[in-house]
Amino acid sequence: MTKKELGDWQTPVELARAALGVVARRGPTPAVVLEPTCGEGSFLVAAAERFRRAALVGYELNERYAATARDRLPPKRARVTVADFFRVDWDRALADLPEPILIAGNPPWVTNAALGGIGSTNLPEKRNFKGLTGYEALTGKSNFDVSEWMLLRLLEALQGRRATVAVLCKTAVARRVVELATAKRWSVRPGGLWRIDAMRHFRAAVDAVLFVCDVGGDAPTDARWPRYAALDAELPTASMAVVGGAVVADADALERTAHLAGSSDPEWRSGLKHDCARVMELELQGRRWVNGLGEEVAVEDHLLFALMKSSDVARGGTPRARAVIVPQTALGEDTSRLRQTAPRAWHYLSTHRERLRARKSAVYRGQPDFAIFGVGPYSFAPWKVAVSGLYKRCAFSVVGPRRDKPVMLDDTCYFLPFASEEEARSACEALRSPIAQDFFAARIFWDAKRPINKALLQKLDLAALLTATAGRKKEKKFPDRVDLAEPRVSPPRQGSPKRPGERTRR
Repeated sequence: MTKKELGDWQTPVELARAALGVVARRGPTPAVVLEPTCGEGSFLVAAAERFRRAALVGYELNERYAATARDRLPPKRARVTVADFFRVDWDRALADLPEPILIAGNPPWVTNAALGGIGSTNLPEKRNFKGLTGYEALTGKSNFDVSEWMLLRLLEALQGRRATVAVLCKTAVARRVVELATAKRWSVRPGGLWRIDAMRHFRAAVDAVLFVCDVGGDAPTDARWPRYAALDAELPTASMAVVGGAVVADADALERTAHLAGSSDPEWRSGLKHDCARVMELELQGRRWVNGLGEEVAVEDHLLFALMKSSDVARGGTPRARAVIVPQTALGEDTSRLRQTAPRAWHYLSTHRERLRARKSAVYRGQPDFAIFGVGPYSFAPWKVAVSGLYKRCAFSVVGPRRDKPVMLDDTCYFLPFASEEEARSACEALRSPIAQDFFAARIFWDAKRPINKALLQKLDLAALLTATAGRKKEKKFPDRVDLAEPRVSPPRQGSPKRPGERTRR
């Protein structure tokens, strides 16, 4: 098997020593230390130094690594077995160990989808272990980290035993394990999450932690999981918790901002989705519009709108000389009308019909030619408050019209639509307020691929936020009244086509 299949990044022994130092400070001293994917045995070596009376048990798939681990350990205290984690009967293996048990190590940082993509068989049994619905199981939610499956399998086998688990893993894996263990009402009590520098130790650009939990006793209620900035940190920066079945980033901030929880009105929207940037997006080069294929493009001006992406929004709402073709004003709208209302656009899009039909997303099946998503009356609101879903900060920007036309956002952005500048600026000021930032800090995990999403934004009651910030109205020039209803903005009227060869400067 390849290094990628095995998630084979050996743990530096210095890191293993520091991780077990955290465990030792918490106590109790283990009777046995088990490393279920021990590799060359770094955690067992550190355990041999730290816990001098503990038995040492390792399992490893690679025979050469297992031999190296044996050579590094005291033979009278250690036993290293060549075995596949997914074939071990963990209920039986753990039942024979003396208590208290310490399971420590660094399980593989690889997903089942990545392994499936390279045809690997180094996978757990294919079953819906998260209990997903039929739709979720067919989408990306069915993907999981192999280490997540391993941790849950070990925690399941440890029920009824007295044990501590201390492993290096992605922060997202630790969160999901806490969430699922809570849902299953297992006896898994908080230890904590200590952040590690994955780039320094493994050359991996991921957010990772030492995840520690205790097993034994009654299942906890209202448990809080302290989060530490480093392995040597004495005080936590925040405490994670499971609330309503979902993990929140900061339990204290959640309580402070509970009065703002509700549902936003107007509704948060995502930007346009077209999945064919080389055809649908244009850049102004001199006085010419050019597509991503290097072709000069001349289409009717009423279908061209200035386009802002996440990077533009994150910079403060300044669009580049970029535009997007918007062939529909509502989802599912018949695009054959373009043959009469916009013949140049019809010709251009028809020329690239096969590229557009080759878009992989299932959402385009059964849709008209050149269809886009994330389009509706809200898209044509003249004023918007926008935020990037990709960047690691919650920065809201006011986006106004360009050349008397609304600006479009791409599908990595989210926005609130407004009919007037006054409404948009009032809402933006409130969203930038300390209490709003506290609200989001309680609920955002910055290591997520898209840390800010519609579900998160929609949880904030904008009316309640405006009421809470009304005391600063004079200082911040808040208007006396804000109409929060979604504006009924009509899309631009379809104008008559321009003369052949005519272009509009933007």
